[in-house]
Amino acid sequence: MEEHAACETNERKSHHSDAVKKNLVTRLNRIEGQIRGIKGMIEKDAYCDDVITQIAATQSALNSVAKLLLEGHVKTCVTERIQEGDVEVIDELIVTIQKLMKK
Repeated sequence: MEEHAACETNERKSHHSDAVKKNLVTRLNRIEGQIRGIKGMIEKDAYCDDVITQIAATQSALNSVAKLLLEGHVKTCVTERIQEGDVEVIDELIVTIQKLMKK
């Protein structure tokens, strides 16, 4: 199997551009702040419905990050591995999608 620095399966490294990384980190920093906010709401005995609303917003933000990562993964690593004849990546992708769809 030919080695690709971007999608080497043994090393399992990502290969996002600096712009994509910055976008993902910015989103995750915002999510981290939301989590701290939720914790603070609970500590201050905020109304349950308000806390649940913030939790739902945080889950939605995490789902958006996951969608961006999945899109990049399919467009790069999965595509490259299929082009190399590695169809096992399809099973890996299905498992990944199943993980994202768990609730």
